[in-house]
Parts: sequence; structure tokens; C-alpha cells
Amino acid sequence: MLPAIRSVILFMAICIACKASAQNNDPVVKTDKGYIRGIVENNIQVFKGIPYAAPPAGDLRFMPPATHQLWTDTLAATKFGPVATQYSGNKVIGSEDCLSLNLYTPKTDNHKRAVVVWIHGGSMTNGSGKGMNGHAFADHDDIITITINYRLGAFGFLYMGDVGKRYAQSGNCGVLDVIAALKWIKQNITSFGGDPNRVTIMGESAGAKLISAVMVSPLSKGLFQQYIAESGSVQCIRDTVTAKNARLRILNKMGLTALDVKKFLTLPADSIIKIQGMVCEGIGGNSFLGPVYDGATITGDAYKYAASGQMPKIKALIGTNEYEAAAFVGPNSDLKDINKTVFKPLFEDGAPMVYAAYQQQLKTDSPYAAEVKVLTQYMYQMHSYRFAKVLAQNNIPVWMYRFKYDNGKSFGARHGEELQYIWNINNPNTITDSAKKQLTINLHGAWVTFIKTGNPNTSSNPKWPEYNSNTRQVMLFDTTDSVTNLKEVYDDKSFPSQVFMLK
Repeated sequence: MLPAIRSVILFMAICIACKASAQNNDPVVKTDKGYIRGIVENNIQVFKGIPYAAPPAGDLRFMPPATHQLWTDTLAATKFGPVATQYSGNKVIGSEDCLSLNLYTPKTDNHKRAVVVWIHGGSMTNGSGKGMNGHAFADHDDIITITINYRLGAFGFLYMGDVGKRYAQSGNCGVLDVIAALKWIKQNITSFGGDPNRVTIMGESAGAKLISAVMVSPLSKGLFQQYIAESGSVQCIRDTVTAKNARLRILNKMGLTALDVKKFLTLPADSIIKIQGMVCEGIGGNSFLGPVYDGATITGDAYKYAASGQMPKIKALIGTNEYEAAAFVGPNSDLKDINKTVFKPLFEDGAPMVYAAYQQQLKTDSPYAAEVKVLTQYMYQMHSYRFAKVLAQNNIPVWMYRFKYDNGKSFGARHGEELQYIWNINNPNTITDSAKKQLTINLHGAWVTFIKTGNPNTSSNPKWPEYNSNTRQVMLFDTTDSVTNLKEVYDDKSFPSQVFMLK
């Protein structure tokens, strides 16, 4: 044999041996559907793209998530699964086969670690579980971190309960997807070193709204013990009249009538999402689609359910940012016809009430400042405090926060700004700005402590009291954190529990 050929064969043998060795070191875990193989990243064990339900396509479109079939061979859980079908960058991406989760665990042992489940935001029309890095809580905090995909847009929230009993829960497919993922976690998390009785669900924006809908669904009982809602509450849940009229707008954009609704069952996914993208274009898309009071998944008014004592005593950490709406409206926007361009698309039938509040705010603020303040109140703050009040009155432990750090910018504490600090997107050890470094330590530390203990107070900062509507004590996160008693909490008694109404 020639020396050159001998060298090539030897090199190939070494490569094969190395690959086999690497695979032998990869973690393998048995789930209720079969064995899965993950990978080692940053010295922890990671499993990506684990299917928690059957692909919701074909006959399963607009249906509750179905049980995934068993698999015989070890399933490679080494790559993120497809994102849910969505409109992104003027094109449709993703797949209806999207129901997967990603799991980051320090080790697959029997330590019964706390578990946090991240539900992503994106107006319930965009985003995916891989948008947040689970290493943020798993690598150094000894917390199992799970991120999930759920059905988005029309496939997750198009109400068709009036079409037939088979589709009674179609408006809550996204809610049911989260519940299915939580059931998978409860069934399997022990094998990954987690405790099924120490599960926290966490979400921001649409993610916070979605987990709030999950929380007030009787179907979620016993699946989690704690709840972190950043900039979102039950304001996303709408009545069936609004849900049907939203569907009609999509149908009309397709050139269809209410009688053609069954065509949704067979139309290509791309066609549906393209039209949905047109309907949801602009600021109004923030609230156009969402969960529904369908009588099956969500059986009644969210506030009444929370106050009735039927809901489990879920410990809650809830908050908003000081100037949420500055992320959606700019200082140079045309405010001449603000009711038509901003309030009407966002609130529809509720727009006159918001416009009246805006007119009142103009007495003390500039037009832009009034716009930001009023939108922040009506889109986020009012609803978070309403829900916190009901929970606290029902003897459920609640801790409230307000994110105020503006990073030196006017109206800087905007929607989503807190995420970079909670998720350690910038490693504290690499941050040179002392204020940002301390803010990261304080925010991330409080979240870690809450996930692990059910109380956000840390040993170095034990001063965050539980919230009640009398003293209204909240933690302010700024260059330094401090507790304050809010003089008042804005609440327009005439404004309904749902942000988007379309009668």
C-alpha cells in the first residue's frame, strides 16, 4: 500500500473514532416516547428540538395538540426544531411541524433542580424558543432551563368554534400547546435532573400574556407552581365576538366571506400567513390575535376565576417597564390623527376611552410624552396591576417590580429593555459600566432566587415585600434598586379587561 493512501486511511479511521467517541460522551436520556441524545455545550447537557406533541398539520390543523408517536431508534436532539410558521422579513418562514422544546440541564442526575420554562414573545405572531439562550440560567445557577415553540398567528389563535364542535378550542391552540409542553415536562423532567414540583413559567410581552391565559385555564392545574410575567397579563384574552370578527377581516382580505371559513382547513400555510401579515401590519398587529374565552380551554372571566379560589396558589412575580410604549411609537411620529393611526388599530372599540385619557394627559404633557404614558398604561401597566390586585386579595403571594433604568436616554426604560439584564446577555464580568453591571446582578439574581425559592429576595438584598393594593409596594430597578410605595395605580374603571375589542 502506498504511503499516501495509508495516511488517508489512517486519518479517516481517526475521524470516525473521534466521532464515535464524541457520540459516546453525548448524554442519552429515556423519555416517555423513547430515548433521545443531546450534546454537551459549555460543560452542561443540552437537548434541542425535542418534540412534545405530534405535528399539528393536516387533519390536526386548528386542533388541540395530539400525543406524539413513539420512536424506536434514539432520537437526535442536537439541533433546534423548525420555528412556527410566521411572517418575517416580507416572507413566510417556519413550519406547521413546530411543537418542540429545548432543554438545558447542568446534569442528568437525581438532584431535583428547579425548572424555568420560557415562553417567548412576539405579538403571538412571531418568535421562537431559540430566541433566548438557556445557558443564561443553566450554566452557573443550577437551574434547568426550557424554551419552547408554540403555534403562532392564525394557526395558534384563529377562533373557529362556530364552524363545528371539532374546532371548539381552535382559538386557544397556542395556549394548549404550552399546556402540552408543561405536561411533557411534568412527565419527563425527573430524568433530566429536575423536580416536577418546582416549575416556574416565565414570559415577556406576548409570552407574559400567553402564560397568564395558561394560568387561568383549569387545564393547567398542577403543572407549575410559579409565574413570572414581564409586561403582560390577561388583557390578551378576548370574547368570541371579537375573535370571529378578527377572523372575518382575514377572510375578507383573502376575498372570501364568512361562509368560506372552512377553506382555512386546506389552504397552504403560506397563503394564510401572508394574508395575516397584511392584516396585522403596523402597530395594530400587537394585539390583533390572541387567546379566546371559548368555554372549554378558558371557561370564564380571568379575574373572576383568579378570585374564586379555584385557581391554584401560584406564586407570582409581575412587573412592567416605565415607558413601555416608547418601543412602538417614535418622537417624530405624526400625531395629528392619533386616534386613527394608533389608538383605533390597537384598541378598536376601546379607542375612544384611550383617546379621552390622552386628551386629559395633554393638559400636563407634550403630545409625544402623553402618547407614551397613555399607551403604556392602557396596553400594559393597568392590566398587570389589576391582575396582581386580584391575586393578592386571594392570598396568593405576589411581588411587583417596575423597570426604570433608562441608560441615559429619554423614555429609555422601554418595552423589552429588561431582558438583556435578566438573561445575562452581557456577561456581568465583561460589563465596564458599574450601573449596568449592578443592574444585571440585581435583576438576574432576583429572578434566580425566585425560581429556586419562590421568593425574589436575595441574601444581600432582603427588602422586597409582597404586594398588596393598600400599600402598593413595588421594587424599582434602576441604577440602584429600591422599594417604593406607589401613591396610586392608574385604573380606568370603564376600560374592559381585554385590550382589543371588535364588535
